[in-house]
Amino acid sequence: MPQLKAAVAELQAQGISLPDYPEEPSSDSQRDARARYDAIKGSAVNPVLREGNSDRRAAVAVKNYAKANPHSMGAWSAASKTRVSTMSANDFFSNERSAIVSEAQAGPARIELRGKDGSVTVLKDKVVYPAGTVVDATFMSGKALDRFLAEQIDATKADGTLFSLHLKATMMKVSDPVLFGHAVRAYLGPVFDRYGAELEAAGVNPNSGLGAMLDTVATMPNAADIQAAIETTLAARPPLYMVNSDKGITNLHVPSDVIIDASMPALIRAGGKGWGPDGKEAECNCVIPDSSYAPVYDETIRYFKETGALDPRTAGTVQNVGLMAQKAEEYGSHPTTFEIPADGTVRVVLANGDVMHEQAVEAGDIWRSASTRQAPIEDWVKLAIERQKAEGCQAIFWLDEKRAHDAVLIGLVKPLLEKAGVADRFRIMSPRDATRLTLQTIRKGETSIAITGNVLRDYLTDLFPILELGTSAKMLSVVKLMNGGGMFETGAGGSAPKHVQQLVEENHLRWDSLGEFCALGESFSFLAETSGNARARILGKAVDAATQGILDHDRSPGRKAGQPDNRDSHYWFARYWAEAIAAQAEDSELAARFRAVAEALAREEKTILSDLAAVKGAPADLGGYYHADPVKVAKVMRPSATFNKIIDGMGAA
Repeated sequence: MPQLKAAVAELQAQGISLPDYPEEPSSDSQRDARARYDAIKGSAVNPVLREGNSDRRAAVAVKNYAKANPHSMGAWSAASKTRVSTMSANDFFSNERSAIVSEAQAGPARIELRGKDGSVTVLKDKVVYPAGTVVDATFMSGKALDRFLAEQIDATKADGTLFSLHLKATMMKVSDPVLFGHAVRAYLGPVFDRYGAELEAAGVNPNSGLGAMLDTVATMPNAADIQAAIETTLAARPPLYMVNSDKGITNLHVPSDVIIDASMPALIRAGGKGWGPDGKEAECNCVIPDSSYAPVYDETIRYFKETGALDPRTAGTVQNVGLMAQKAEEYGSHPTTFEIPADGTVRVVLANGDVMHEQAVEAGDIWRSASTRQAPIEDWVKLAIERQKAEGCQAIFWLDEKRAHDAVLIGLVKPLLEKAGVADRFRIMSPRDATRLTLQTIRKGETSIAITGNVLRDYLTDLFPILELGTSAKMLSVVKLMNGGGMFETGAGGSAPKHVQQLVEENHLRWDSLGEFCALGESFSFLAETSGNARARILGKAVDAATQGILDHDRSPGRKAGQPDNRDSHYWFARYWAEAIAAQAEDSELAARFRAVAEALAREEKTILSDLAAVKGAPADLGGYYHADPVKVAKVMRPSATFNKIIDGMGAA
């Protein structure tokens, strides 16, 4: 929410006529505005682009480089107090129900809340479920969540560890900001007990975090009293895990600052430690309210306490096949997630009138429904079979027979494997057990394929790459589109905001494009395979050679201003790529065309690198943070006229 509001304010300042985000809409126009904004909160783009299932793995060159040049790993102690704390009842995991839509039930369904007073509120209408769709319904008790958070705050204080909350408000954009708000209210309980009515009247929403709360408090008549109460409470509570100790930004400042799939792997890589308010590392209580996926991180921490940290020099690798197509599972649940306004019963009523799910809820509970269609499930299993055949290694479906949704999927997966005659090549294990076996496997230097749902796809493709490679941004990420195409991408590992902030402050972009280079090479190979284009194959092989050159000669960006950054690495990539194309003997015309480019880039190396170095250290003007000016961005990203002339000249050749 803070990001959305900041983006709207920036656009308004640029002269674009947009309404403010209405927290409490009171008119049809405000309700319409809120609905439009809510539709694009969180990761709105990914589900649109990702109309296929996911194949993620480390490129061979990247993996070999990581072994030869191991990244730092924090030491683990068996006596470490770091742990994962999660709910044992009344959460999304324990309350889940799941069933498959039949032919007779297929069509537009509705989700309704029947109040204890007999009233009926339609929460969502015209939710289309084709036959074969797996439909889940579950809820987290608001009261149980509050009890759990209060217990963990006290337990953290007693342990002398940092209180850290790990959610994904960017993706779970309806449920997780609410969970975050509960944590803010629980942690600052004495403040809300005393000043709650005044804070509410001033527009404070705990879901937006401590940062927004402090901004609002500063404008209130009794600001000094409330600020003093906040400081007193912070001092009395366990210290908070920090996003930026130097700037005083805590775990609870902004809901999107701590993203579980980035924060937990980083903490685990650091030996179970995070930064405290004093600027020192400390052990943490990692609070993950819902227990659906918390066991993955819990088991990882338990394993490393027993065995010590993983050695990147000898570690094997974990590949992932993820069920992602057509907004599968929880990551497609935003339109059907609700904070319940009154006690009653939520029902999922199918097209033929059947009530598929019916659950008693209380005001303040968070209820959600997720769905997974038949075709993506079948395609996911097919992709898993293909990848296991290609690798010939251990392959595990991470499915828990004790979880309602997973039990239904197991009933679909087993017959598909048996029909293909490959059931003996796969295991089906709970996430906790699969985590333990996978860690044991890669410690032996072997490969394991994790075949997972949508959320675990996201979590594991950060966890294992960060342990193996030091980052998830160097992973090869292929989306096998349902209609036969392919999408090739890389992830930011939750770090993109920090990169942009450093660019604006110091004109240094530390983003490493290695993952993009790998994706580019794979896309050329895919084009060659599907179209028979010989030049695409040559270009793809040359990309692989250029990527290897980046690694062999250590041309990746440094983290600090004054060191080579992303722009330097792109110069080297362009040069190595041109040199590889010029050196190949399969297509002499192509070689001749790129030989001149390679020679020019080599000849002008000193000038180009000098141009790139000259701009670093001072602030960069992008013309905006969320809505940057393309002309200003081009000026920042292409500061060498010599380099630009060579590259632009290729189009005229």
